[in-house]
Amino acid sequence: MNNIILKDEVIIEDLIYEIRGKQVMLDSDLAKMYHVETKRINEAVRNNPEKFPERFSWILTNEEVIILRSKISTSSMINNKHGGRRYNPRVFTEQGVAMLATVLKSKIAVVVSIRIMDAFVAMRKYISNDLIEQKIINSIVLENQGKIKEIRNDIKLLQESFNKFEEKRKINEIYFNGQIFDAYSKICEIFNIANNKLIIIDAYADNSLLDIVKRLTIEVIIITRRDNLLTKQDIFKYSKQYNNLKVIYNNTFHDRYFILDDKEVYHCGTSINRIGHKTFSINLISDNDVVKLLIDKVYRIL
Repeated sequence: MNNIILKDEVIIEDLIYEIRGKQVMLDSDLAKMYHVETKRINEAVRNNPEKFPERFSWILTNEEVIILRSKISTSSMINNKHGGRRYNPRVFTEQGVAMLATVLKSKIAVVVSIRIMDAFVAMRKYISNDLIEQKIINSIVLENQGKIKEIRNDIKLLQESFNKFEEKRKINEIYFNGQIFDAYSKICEIFNIANNKLIIIDAYADNSLLDIVKRLTIEVIIITRRDNLLTKQDIFKYSKQYNNLKVIYNNTFHDRYFILDDKEVYHCGTSINRIGHKTFSINLISDNDVVKLLIDKVYRIL
């Protein structure tokens, strides 16, 4: 679309707004282009009411002023305060602008009005082309609705499969000998999921476990067997600096478990001090009955 620019670098198309479904221009913008005061524009309308029916020109309502203010970068053009105009602005349609030129009867009004008419035509052409393009797009969509639906379903199935794979990968993982850091990182990740409480069951826990739980700001309970690698001296020194740990001695557990917030239970195939030395797996127990039985068992000894 060709821009029509006045000598003051004003682009007329930028001064055309849509109100009540019609393209209109403000009285103040027209006055500026016609080199007259805004009141002169409104006087011309009041003196010739029969030439300006409401479909040609009207005064904006308060609601329309608010809508228009959101579209105009310089809100002072329609401001009613601080020395601005006292009344809501008047707007003119394309026919209203043409009629205004005949009433003002000045050379500049005629010349500028012709340019404004061209701008209105250009705007209509631009909007018309835009609507045509949208109709073509809508037609293509309607004609291929079946194929589009199939593609969407395929994408949805693919996403669901990917999500299931990711979920399975996250809750059931295997680590081979040598993957010491990967296994260590996974255990730290699981511990960090807990919001309030973490119960660690590991008969062979040692002070390396304390290096992990000291970073946690939640309640931590370690259940381990008596006289193991985690000595009373280790626990005593830890508790002098940190206050998040409770140690329970119990010899009834063979496997390793991590209980998060009394809701989720992970099974670990090796003691934490042996992670990465031999192949083992970490699994989230999905059977709710098994989870409940284990948690109930744990709380009977706490």
